[in-house]
Amino acid sequence: MFTGIVQDVGRVARCEPRGGDLRLVIECRQLDLSAVRVGDSVCVQGCCLTAVELNGKAFAADVSRETLSLTTLGELGPGALVNLEPALRAGEPLGGHLVSGHIDGVAQITAVSSDARSRRLTIEVPTALARYLVPKGSVSVDGVSLTVNEVAGCRFGVNIIPHTQSNTTLGQLNVGARVNLEVDQVARYLEKLLMSSGRLA
Repeated sequence: MFTGIVQDVGRVARCEPRGGDLRLVIECRQLDLSAVRVGDSVCVQGCCLTAVELNGKAFAADVSRETLSLTTLGELGPGALVNLEPALRAGEPLGGHLVSGHIDGVAQITAVSSDARSRRLTIEVPTALARYLVPKGSVSVDGVSLTVNEVAGCRFGVNIIPHTQSNTTLGQLNVGARVNLEVDQVARYLEKLLMSSGRLA
């Protein structure tokens, strides 16, 4: 479990094909890996991955064919920047919202504009995910916890404040960029409960 509060922007050092799937080696700049053990989870661009090797300021993680087919991780190359967050530990503050690291779909940036010191992004999501987005609700974009500004059909808007621009990869996104999207878990559970009770057709 994660919070969507990115703690470092790492760099992909190597992409190693492994029998149909992929091993990523990621170098950290600020993230302290001393508390991370082999087998621990790390959120990479919104995706929960397992650290399988640790080497100083770098760690390796295997990416399955399933994850490659449902996320943007297969599009990464050496030098690509990625948002990083270690798993939430009991007693730590929950600064964003609960993020599982299980991507619901890939969305696309359709518009970028300035809004005072913020960057305003318009993001188009797969039709099946649009119903989980509500104004002032939470969403994870490439592992970053954001508040939804408005929703219009399959598109929603968010503001990227200066701090987030400087400390995540979202400040570099342009029109056409593909991003990993995870909707709010509360919305999914609520839908399940309502369907089970017959209150949702």
